[in-house]
Amino acid sequence: MTEEEISVKEDIDQFDSEEKPLAPGLRAAVNFETTGDSPRRRGETDEAGKRLREWAPKTRLGKMVSNGEILTMEKAISTGLPIMEVEIIDALIPNLEDDVLCVNMVQRMTDSGRRVRFNVLAAVGNKDGYVGIGMAKGKEVPATIQKAITVAKLNIIPVLRGNGSWESGVGPGTSIPIEVTGRSSSTRLTLIPAPSGKGLVVGPVGKRVLTLAGITDIWSRSKGQTRTTINYAKATFNALIELNKSRISTEQRDNLFIVEGRVLE
Repeated sequence: MTEEEISVKEDIDQFDSEEKPLAPGLRAAVNFETTGDSPRRRGETDEAGKRLREWAPKTRLGKMVSNGEILTMEKAISTGLPIMEVEIIDALIPNLEDDVLCVNMVQRMTDSGRRVRFNVLAAVGNKDGYVGIGMAKGKEVPATIQKAITVAKLNIIPVLRGNGSWESGVGPGTSIPIEVTGRSSSTRLTLIPAPSGKGLVVGPVGKRVLTLAGITDIWSRSKGQTRTTINYAKATFNALIELNKSRISTEQRDNLFIVEGRVLE
């Protein structure tokens, strides 16, 4: 073999020996299996990692994530492909936190007797620009909670944050850039930009959703049946969806310090 052929062969061998880039969740799942690290908190399990290690993607986006072509959630959204596998979310945003907002027991009389089922509303988020909510029904509470969390992950959206209040200063946005209204059934919730340090001036359910979204300062006003937990949570989430539909120029994005999704360093 000539020197040129040897050099080419060495380059090929070096390329083959390099590790394939993996999404953060997939890399953590592989490292957990090889090192055998124990969970950090009591009661914490490696269910997501086990599911990722056994994952056989069926959709185009899932195969791209599994092959290392897509490593971030921002790039996955930019492809325009629908997210239809929960493993995609586990791989791209492994640090998601979940919160069970509501558990209702529903009873129904049938010919065979009283039938009991449970209705669960859950929310997930990384407290840095991504949030989702989902609702599920089932016969057992633990299984229904897991089902609701799965639905919430599939409904995850990026959150538009910025300094929309005239009292806000320069720096990363901790509120929203513009006033927006969300609706669910008879409940209407209007989110208003607030200056840094004001806190979340909103109902308890909306506060839990906005905390998972990474918003720390907000004013609000509401109308309708605001005591309904499900409608209030959905109205808050729908307001964030409407916020993403707003047309904002590049100049306004710079002036209001707007960021969509995570704050990337």
